[in-house]
Amino acid sequence: MQLGTRWTFGATPPERLAESIVEAIRKVENVITTLGVDASAWRWTVTYLEGRPICELDDGTLVEINAAGAVTITDPA
Repeated sequence: MQLGTRWTFGATPPERLAESIVEAIRKVENVITTLGVDASAWRWTVTYLEGRPICELDDGTLVEINAAGAVTITDPA
């Protein structure tokens, strides 16, 4: 596992992330904003496992690229 970086909800994600995962992150942020949740203090954390990014939001939402190359979004339990 390789440590990555953190950024604030709604801010620009790291440039290293693929456009497909950035689009999924924006989708998650749009849903949370539409629901009226105050996520102003939330942050994303990206780590890399086997070279693939795993982005986790402070609420536990995961956005990642699986082994097949598809982007998946997992809501918190």
